[in-house]
Amino acid sequence: MPGREERPPLRVVISDPSAKGPEVKVKVKGVEDDSIAYTDSMKKTKEQERTELPKVKLSSKLAQRLGLDSVGVITLSFRSEGSKTNVSAKIIVDDSVPEGEVWAHKALVNEVAGADESDAIAFKAKAWQIAVPDDVAIRLAGLKIGDEFDGVLLGMPGVTMKITGGTDASGFPMHPGLPGSVRRKVLLSGPPGFHPTKKGEKMKKTYAATGSQIPGLRGERRRWPSSTLL
Repeated sequence: MPGREERPPLRVVISDPSAKGPEVKVKVKGVEDDSIAYTDSMKKTKEQERTELPKVKLSSKLAQRLGLDSVGVITLSFRSEGSKTNVSAKIIVDDSVPEGEVWAHKALVNEVAGADESDAIAFKAKAWQIAVPDDVAIRLAGLKIGDEFDGVLLGMPGVTMKITGGTDASGFPMHPGLPGSVRRKVLLSGPPGFHPTKKGEKMKKTYAATGSQIPGLRGERRRWPSSTLL
């Protein structure tokens, strides 16, 4: 219908609690390679609507040095003229790539660095965000804080994910102890959501309308549930 507001996508922030390891200086080279094609669904400039991470290639030795495992997501930090741009990407191990290099599609390197190659700092990704297509959002709807699901739904086969929290459109957080579909104020005396600094201290806080549950397609959608890799 003309003038009807488009429903925003469900967005997910994925964090990896095991993301500890070295930072390695690398040369990121832009190449023309269809296996790491840089599509609209991956673009850094469209991060709010991005449904998948871009792909990059690196050697098995570099992957091992960075401590990359089955999650296989790397962050490349580009620094230029005092500014910093971080790009998270799914890796493809390819031993034809020199150990000190990372190959990315030329369009990606030009977008973030303004050149066909650039120096960057590489490390195991700690967190990244993707938008979830409706067919996947339907399968996630109804899951609650603490529930686990197969990471294949978010392009992470072989990885188990756990929902740890989220917010609604207005930024109000989910709460594991709140059922129902009414936004409400709760008097808190401890976590989650409040960490008192004095004995007996309490605080009233507003929580998301859908409590602890991911909404369906007809519910409030501008929610960012946080999924933690297990």
